[in-house]
Amino acid sequence: MKRVKQLGIITVLITVLTVSVGYKSDFFEVAKQIEIYTTLFKELNMYYIDETNPAELTEAAIDHMLNELDPYTRFYDEQGVEKARINAASDNGGIGASTKIIDNKLFIAEAYEDAAADKAGLKTGDQIIKINELALSKIPAIDAMSMLNGNPNSKVSLELKRQDKTFIATINREANEFDPVPYYRMLDDQVGYISFIKFNTKASSSVKAAFDDLKSQGMTKLVLDIRGNGGGLLNEAVEITNFFVPKNEVVVTTKAKVKKWSDTYKTKREPIDLDIPIAVLIDRYSASASEIVAGSLQDLDRAVIIGERSFGKGLVQRYRKLTYGTQLKLTISKYYTPSGRCIQELDYTHKNKDGEIPKFSEIKRNAFKTSNGRTVYDGGGIEPDIKLSKTERTNATHALLESDAIFMFANTFTNKNKSIDATETFNLKESDYQDFINYLTENKDAFKTETDNKLSDALKTAEKDGYSESINKEYQNLISKINSEKIKELSQNESEIKDALTNEIVRRYYYKKGEYIHKASHDKAIIEAVQILNDENKYQNLLK
Repeated sequence: MKRVKQLGIITVLITVLTVSVGYKSDFFEVAKQIEIYTTLFKELNMYYIDETNPAELTEAAIDHMLNELDPYTRFYDEQGVEKARINAASDNGGIGASTKIIDNKLFIAEAYEDAAADKAGLKTGDQIIKINELALSKIPAIDAMSMLNGNPNSKVSLELKRQDKTFIATINREANEFDPVPYYRMLDDQVGYISFIKFNTKASSSVKAAFDDLKSQGMTKLVLDIRGNGGGLLNEAVEITNFFVPKNEVVVTTKAKVKKWSDTYKTKREPIDLDIPIAVLIDRYSASASEIVAGSLQDLDRAVIIGERSFGKGLVQRYRKLTYGTQLKLTISKYYTPSGRCIQELDYTHKNKDGEIPKFSEIKRNAFKTSNGRTVYDGGGIEPDIKLSKTERTNATHALLESDAIFMFANTFTNKNKSIDATETFNLKESDYQDFINYLTENKDAFKTETDNKLSDALKTAEKDGYSESINKEYQNLISKINSEKIKELSQNESEIKDALTNEIVRRYYYKKGEYIHKASHDKAIIEAVQILNDENKYQNLLK
């Protein structure tokens, strides 16, 4: 017994010693690198021929370091922390619109229906020229965005440009009240539909309110549309999943480097409906919390997932306070669905020398089992149970849909067309689509592919070397040929481009709600979901 006790003590000592040595080894390496940076920084500051700005140098070093990790790990200086605090505050007021920056110009990206901007006559596509007499041409557009926020009931004066006309609007700021459920309705006598676009603090309550209303109208089957939903609050994803699965069911698990940051999230309440058949719609922009809802309902065989493979964000971030009022938002863990799979798509750890990031889905996808024994895979997002056939995007189409070309064309369209058909019956005319193609042909910089960017870089190099004059004509001819090829390439994805164009145009006249009203009558994924839900045998077989 004494010998066993002695062996136990020795084992513990060896373990402690090993851990301590490992910790000291890590600590030494960290301390070594910090000392190198400190001495280098001191030498630069003291002896560099010109004056240096320590804050700018440090921020540049930090940003470059964090860029080597992933796009979610970010440093915030004092000003950035304050901006984030104001934007997150529940009592913060805004103009009731989202904005976007295009070529350092600030535009209204979406004016929310019946919100302050809408009441003041602002429309999606308006360019903001001045804020309280301050011309935006004198400051970076990114700094101007924060000037739109302030205390509720305070006023802000804007000068705006709509096509070639300018006008002034005074807006009474309102408390931020973003509704995550822009639209819901009965699609037929039995199937209800809920569109859901954000996991904010109102998410679960808004979804439940829509669900209860549809149930009172006779809903016995549900289509939950989370396409384009980029995620948000993790607890709201768990709460919404809880509506349809039993109490004490695991929804998501997070695994961190620091053990106390690892956690298992289970449902805490009795569900509101355990039996209703559900179809969840996802696309390539459904991410994070959306993937938790879709992945958990899929793993628990509680819903049929329809659409295209989701984004694949399986990383969790947390804020850490630093000195002098600064903060670090860093990736601290990965999340795993009930079957044990992590759906992270991009492998940031193994980025190559050219900055290219490998995809887990292209290396190996590991198999897991749902509650009913169906096979599902990790890496690369949530694979739908029914994958809707879509022509693979060409490089030109991808560049177009990631650009602002459709947004800018819609500005021209709304200027020419004061009204369109009712949202349920609206169809994009072939002549309208041809006008769009003509717009892209005439505006060669409307969207740029990688080829365009590299060719532009080559011209800049030629200018530095003094060759630009002699090759300018050939350069312009090459640009025209590339643009012509890009336009031809778009024809392979004409249907998808028309859908995106239709959605943007409908939003201009009937707001976000109108987009979903139109989808409810025309969208292929919704039509497919209704057919699946109304075919009980097919629905049940998909879950077996």
